[in-house]
Amino acid sequence: MSPANYPADLADRLFAFETGELDEEQTLQFFADLVASGWAWHLEGIYGRAAASLIEGGFISEDGEVIWSG
Repeated sequence: MSPANYPADLADRLFAFETGELDEEQTLQFFADLVASGWAWHLEGIYGRAAASLIEGGFISEDGEVIWSG
């Protein structure tokens, strides 16, 4: 699987995640979007592992939809 085209805001969203600027809902949506676009599996390992954990935990689906909200 190759990821969808590089989203224009990907770098900004990566930075926001890594600096703790995203709340819980934004973080779930960020990882859902990474999964949906395929980027979760092509970035550093932390992103793929976190995405896989969120899928396994029932927070997001395998096709990149948020299925849990707090």
